[in-house]
Amino acid sequence: MSSSLRSLACRLFAGTVLLGSVAAGSAALAETPADTLVIANGIDDMKSLDPAESFEFSGQDQINNIYETLVEIDPQTLKPVPGLAASWSVSDDGLTFTFKMAEGRKFASGNPVTAEDAAFSLQRAVKLDQTPAFILTQFGLSKDNVDQTVKAVDASTLQIVTDKPYAPSFLYNALTAEVGSIVDKAVVMENAGEDYGNTWLDTHSAGSGPYVLRAWKPNESVVLDANPNFDREVAMKRVFVRHVVEPATQLLLLQKGDVDVARNLGPTDIASVEKDANLKVQTELRGQVYYLSGNQKDEILSKPKVMEAIKYLIDYDGITSQLLKGQEQVHQSFLPAGFLGAIEDKPFKLDVAKAKALLAEAGYPDGFETEILIRNEKERVDIAQAIQGTLAQAGIKASLRSVTGAEALSIYRARNHKLTLQTWGPDYPDPQTNASVFAANADNSDAGALVGNLAWRNAYAATETTPQVAAAVVEKDEAKRAKLYEDMQRHEQMASPIAVLFQRSEQPAVRKGVDGFKTGSAVASAFYWTVTKTAQ
Repeated sequence: MSSSLRSLACRLFAGTVLLGSVAAGSAALAETPADTLVIANGIDDMKSLDPAESFEFSGQDQINNIYETLVEIDPQTLKPVPGLAASWSVSDDGLTFTFKMAEGRKFASGNPVTAEDAAFSLQRAVKLDQTPAFILTQFGLSKDNVDQTVKAVDASTLQIVTDKPYAPSFLYNALTAEVGSIVDKAVVMENAGEDYGNTWLDTHSAGSGPYVLRAWKPNESVVLDANPNFDREVAMKRVFVRHVVEPATQLLLLQKGDVDVARNLGPTDIASVEKDANLKVQTELRGQVYYLSGNQKDEILSKPKVMEAIKYLIDYDGITSQLLKGQEQVHQSFLPAGFLGAIEDKPFKLDVAKAKALLAEAGYPDGFETEILIRNEKERVDIAQAIQGTLAQAGIKASLRSVTGAEALSIYRARNHKLTLQTWGPDYPDPQTNASVFAANADNSDAGALVGNLAWRNAYAATETTPQVAAAVVEKDEAKRAKLYEDMQRHEQMASPIAVLFQRSEQPAVRKGVDGFKTGSAVASAFYWTVTKTAQ
C-alpha cells in the first residue's frame, strides 16, 4: 500500500481519534488520494456480499460494482443494455430465452466469462434459496428443475426456459438485479463446501465487474480495489466505504476533505453544503419508498379499520415539509413515480377525527398500546417520532424499538414485529418488482417463508390482488398491463396493512471536483466506476 493510502486507511479506521480532532477544531486533514473514492454511508444493514444472498441496500451497492449481469443498467440512461450477454432472443412460444455471451470478457481471476459460468450462477442462486432467489424462481425455476431450465448450450450460448410466456421485458429487467450477477464458477468451486461457496462469498468476491473486494469489516468499512481485467478504464483505483451513522459527522468529514461523498445528510446538513463553495449537492429521485406496516398476526393490527385509522394518523405533508424538506415527496402507492402503471392518488391525510371514529368502530375507542420497529438511522427515527406523536392524538401509545439495520431486518423477516417503519427499493426496472412483493402472497403460512415478500412479512394474504399480479406479468399489451397495476394499487391503498408514505429523493453531497457519482436513481444501485476526480 502506498504511503498516501496507508495514511488514509489509518484515518478511516481510527474513527474515534479522527472525530475527536474534528470536534477540537484541528487543522484540515489532507485531501483523499486522487485515484481513491471515499464514501461516508450507513452500511450496518450489510449481512453478506454473496450476490445470491445479499438483499440490503448497502450490500447491493457493493455488488453492483463487483459483479456484472447478463443484462446491465446503463449508468447514464438507466435503461437495460447488453452486459455479459451481447444479445438475446425469445422463441415463438415465448418460453425459451437465448442469450449469446459477449466475446473477450474476463473475471478478475483472468478466467474467461462463459455461458457455463452464467448457468452455474443462476442455478446456484436458485439452489441456495436465499432471500433474493424469488426474483428468479418467479419464472418457474426451482431447485428441482433449474439444471434443465437454465443451461449452457455451448461456451457462448445460454438458454433459460420459463414456465409461462412472460412479457419478455419482464425477464430481461429481472436479470439486471444483483441476484443475476455472474460469478466465476472455477473460483467459487475451489472454495465451495456443501453451501455452493456461500460462506466464502460472504466476504470474498469472484466477479468480472469494475472492482474486487479487498476487505469488509462489518459496521465499519468496505474496501474495493479496481479489477485489472475489467473491460473499461476505471479512474478510481480504490473505493473506501466507511460506516458513519450520524449525518452531522458525515458533513464534518466531507468539509474536512476526509471523504469525497456523504450519502445520508439531513435537510439542515444539505443547507450547509449549499453554502459551501467546496461542496455540491446532487438530487436524484430514487425508486425507494418509505412505508409503515402492521403485522397481521397481531390481534389488534389485524383489524382492517385499525390499519385504516393509522393511515389517517400520519401527517404526510407535515413530515415532508418540516422534517424532510425536499428529501422525500408524499407518495401513497407501491409503484414509484416513473414506473409503468404508477399512479398519483393520495387518498390519505392527517384526520384525527376520522381515525378516532374508525378506531371506535374497530372496538378501540380509547386507543391501544403497540410498538414501532425501526432502524437506528436519524431520518427514520425522526419520521417514527413524528408518527408516534400523531398516533397519540387518537390514543395509540406506540413505543419505538430502535435497533441496527441488520437486526431490524431479522426481526421483520421473522414476522416478529408489530408496526414497523421500513423502506423498499425496486430490484429491477419493471412494475412487477414491487407488485410481486406488496400485492402478492402465494403462501401466507409460516412454512411459506417468503422472506423477500413484504405481504408475507406482514402476514397479509393479499387474496384479491395476488391473481391480478399473476395476470399482469404475462400481459403483453402495455396499456392493459399498466391498467392492471393501476387497479391493484388503488385496491391496496385501502385494503393493505402496508401504508406507503413517501418516495425518496436522495441528495448525496460531494466534494467539488468529484464527478460521475450515481446513486442508481429509481432502477439501480450505486455506481462507483463512473467517478472521476479533478484537483481543486
